[in-house]
Amino acid sequence: MESTQSVNQELKLAEQTISEESQPIFTRNFQQVWLKKLRGGFFLVLGYLLSPLCWWNDLLFNLPIAYFFGYLCSLLSPKLLLPCTIIGYWLSNIVGIILMQVGAVDIFQNQPKKGTLKQELITGFISSTIYTLIILALVQFKILDTPIFSSFFTS
Repeated sequence: MESTQSVNQELKLAEQTISEESQPIFTRNFQQVWLKKLRGGFFLVLGYLLSPLCWWNDLLFNLPIAYFFGYLCSLLSPKLLLPCTIIGYWLSNIVGIILMQVGAVDIFQNQPKKGTLKQELITGFISSTIYTLIILALVQFKILDTPIFSSFFTS
């Protein structure tokens, strides 16, 4: 009987020790998971605002970023304004798609995937290039009106 009581006491002591040791680990893991999900949410929203999936973002985000990039390039040569603005627009869309992918992985995936960064970059590059070409064609055929850039496209 005494041996049963001593075994029970040892088990209770071991359970207390294990629960006390695992609690900080659980709290740390919980905090890391939520920080990762918050970071992922931030990247997802920022990426969405920069990506071609957000139809209203161009006026507020992408075009000012692209124009600023073009302006910086035009300091070297004034003829670089339009080409570098187009490149800046294209790059802002690519960055948006990549940020969305990184954010979605942080939020929805528990274990990191290996070897998909190259695929994500290629997918972002291709989709942003196609989107940019479509926008350029719409502007060139005067389906989209761009009063600021019309003098560049017509000359």
